Amino acid sequence: MEIMCLNGWGGKLHEVLLPYLNTATPDVLCLQEVVHSPTSDKDWLTYRDGDHVLPQRANLFRDVCRVLPDHHAIFCPHAQGTLWDGEMELPSQFGIATFVHKSLTIIGQTQGFVHKDYSPNGYGSHPRSRNAHGVRVYDDNACRAVSITHMHGLRDLRGKMDTPDRARQAQKFLDVNQQLSQSNDISVLCGDFNLEPESETLTILATAGFTELVKAHAFPTTRTSFYKKSDKFADYMLINSFTAVKKFEVINKPEVSDHCPLFLHI
Repeated sequence: MEIMCLNGWGGKLHEVLLPYLNTATPDVLCLQEVVHSPTSDKDWLTYRDGDHVLPQRANLFRDVCRVLPDHHAIFCPHAQGTLWDGEMELPSQFGIATFVHKSLTIIGQTQGFVHKDYSPNGYGSHPRSRNAHGVRVYDDNACRAVSITHMHGLRDLRGKMDTPDRARQAQKFLDVNQQLSQSNDISVLCGDFNLEPESETLTILATAGFTELVKAHAFPTTRTSFYKKSDKFADYMLINSFTAVKKFEVINKPEVSDHCPLFLHI
């Protein structure tokens, strides 16, 4: 089974991202920073937050569904706010999505908030709402169940330091996974955690029995050349059975986001 985790950067590099996903076609894709604007047929809208202005692929969820037609698609918003078409405001949802190939049987699902709650009337103040989604699938070829849970960790404008909110987020993330996973499952946790490799969060997850694979394989970064800040880590993937890992990669090329895709073959 192939599992990919990626922050899609709101689809900013969609002209590279979509063909890449169409070719890679992982069995399970965990995607963060997904935009869904169901009332708009625009391809592009603009996100504005003070001097933070970004182009957003207005219907990235739709776009990925189209290039992965053989996958079940689940979108989990953590907020509905405003994107802009020139000076026109349009409602748009922002969140995470999970894509599961139809060859796998989905035998369980769960989602929950790891920071704050759903924000229906704007993206909210920082640190903003964040959620997690998990699927439990049965792999007929391997005759086993696999649980995969991902989140987009909260973004703190002060940086990626440990905070009480992040410690609570880690425990809530584990709680979401534990609602889903059974004792004999291979269990995978992943996402854009917005944290450094020495963070308390990764210690909490390690104490719960998970091995973090980016550090274990000594990859030097999970960011691409599009990311200009000095910190070079944000994305992590963990597993409760290290012996099940056949291959793990942080994919540097092609650059499809300011984050690198994480790829796990079990």
